[in-house]
Amino acid sequence: MQRHWIALAAGLSIAGGAQALDNAAGQALMKKSGCDGCHEIDKKVVGPAYRDVAAKYKGDKDASAKLQNKVKRGGAHVWGDIVMPPNILASDADIKTLIDWILTLQK
Repeated sequence: MQRHWIALAAGLSIAGGAQALDNAAGQALMKKSGCDGCHEIDKKVVGPAYRDVAAKYKGDKDASAKLQNKVKRGGAHVWGDIVMPPNILASDADIKTLIDWILTLQK
């Protein structure tokens, strides 16, 4: 499990704080970060599909901040009983880059 979090931190640092990623870059970041172990863009794995996350938070002006907090601190009981552990290895800027990309994936 720790290996995934180290991979996440390493993969997120590639984004370099970029404000927006195109779909190919976002997918590459997701895969390099290890997020694809629990998430996919179009289907539920352990956690929700990223498109479902984007749809749930569509129109919510606070979505980016809420989701950044969830990734950083972990969370549970929004998408079922599976707990998402906190990600303490990634910087706030890197988490923001990934979350902002996810929110562009609206159906």
